[in-house]
Amino acid sequence: MNIGFSTGSLALGDFKSAINMLEGSSATVIELSALREQEFETLLNCFDRLDLRQFKYISFHAPGKLRDFSEEMLVKSLQKVRDCGWPIIVHPDVIQDFALWRSLGTYVLIENMDKRKPIGRTTADLEAIFELLPEASLCLDLAHVRQVDPTMTEATIMVKRLRHRVKQLHVSDVNSRSIHEPLNLEAIFAFRKVAHFIDPAVPIVLESPVPKERIEFEMRFASLIFDDTKFQAFIESFKAYMQLKEHSTQKVTS
Repeated sequence: MNIGFSTGSLALGDFKSAINMLEGSSATVIELSALREQEFETLLNCFDRLDLRQFKYISFHAPGKLRDFSEEMLVKSLQKVRDCGWPIIVHPDVIQDFALWRSLGTYVLIENMDKRKPIGRTTADLEAIFELLPEASLCLDLAHVRQVDPTMTEATIMVKRLRHRVKQLHVSDVNSRSIHEPLNLEAIFAFRKVAHFIDPAVPIVLESPVPKERIEFEMRFASLIFDDTKFQAFIESFKAYMQLKEHSTQKVTS
């Protein structure tokens, strides 16, 4: 399984620290996050000095809002990312001129949005975007689609109809304020409802904000979503633990 982290989740606004946190870990995937506009130029100018040899898959998250940059300036600057051969994760509400983004071709990965955003939340939204960007692919954010529809019905529709476009996953939990959080059992169970529809080769980017000492645990925990053998072993261990705990409680109260 190809799995790793977004730099923005490990060290907000400090991609160098995030890369250092992952050094020596088993992560094989990294997403370089420039989600905030002020990080963008700094990160672009550091490409040649970053040691990313550990990672089999590298992607780049473009800014989520534009204030100082024009859309044309942003797309022109992203040519450097494309020239590195790295997929570019884009929030659909940033896109106003689709012709500009078509110049990046297959390197554009549209991310499905959470409930705060006006577009990109549903399968219908995404299909309309892909009509205008036919070469683009999908970065499927499981936490976002679950927030939009906790039953995971929309997620199932999205994965089935856009399966051929899913080229990267974002995985974490997300709270009611749309803030990413570490995974929990409820999220694991929800995401497993659609995991079997997803190509096992798709890279997994965790957006869980965890400290360095929890990086390996979070990756192992996330693997329960996609690995049936590990999931069943975990469930059996959990059942055994609960039975032991119940037995101990009964002995104390008897």
